[in-house]
Amino acid sequence: MDIIAKYFAELSEQQLGQFRALDAVYREWNARINVISRKDIDFLYEKHVLHSLAIAAVAPFAAGARVVDVGTGGGFPGIPLAIACPEVQFWLVESIAKKITVVKAVIEALGLKNVTPVHGRMEALRGHVFDCAVARAVAPLGELWAWTRPVLRPGVQEEDFANGLICLKGGDLKAEIAESGLEPELVSVESLFPEPCFTEKYVVYVAR
Repeated sequence: MDIIAKYFAELSEQQLGQFRALDAVYREWNARINVISRKDIDFLYEKHVLHSLAIAAVAPFAAGARVVDVGTGGGFPGIPLAIACPEVQFWLVESIAKKITVVKAVIEALGLKNVTPVHGRMEALRGHVFDCAVARAVAPLGELWAWTRPVLRPGVQEEDFANGLICLKGGDLKAEIAESGLEPELVSVESLFPEPCFTEKYVVYVAR
């Protein structure tokens, strides 16, 4: 938990309390439903929470923005982002029922009012419009863009930050980017949070 406060000193006591609560909630649910690798549960804050917050470190979401988390799994990156950005509305989409059950339990335990869990695929949100889409290790960049582009509205948020897709990826991305036909911006997570586990991990941003 200290590692979150280290990089996000501006968090309120309420936000810090919500982040602290994540450990017990995820441990309880992970004992029933394996949504986080057993070997990673002891590194929840570093490998999952802080990693998710890399998006918040590069994306200045405007108050009232609508963000969809595609394939949220057990709630990453959506839950940490919702805690860090309480004035932003998040929709967490997951097709696997047991995982969205965990997401709902976390939302209730933390009292998050800015999160809507959605059991299904992106098609379930047909007719909705979002400012940004986020994702973590869900699908190749080209597929993510094909899924999210139709629901993203053009526009600019705070600090001239354009609406678009922001995802977390790792390793050598040259082939994946070339195959997508896109020209994303890449920010090294290690440059944001100089921790050993973030070597060759990136925030990948495609403007709408």
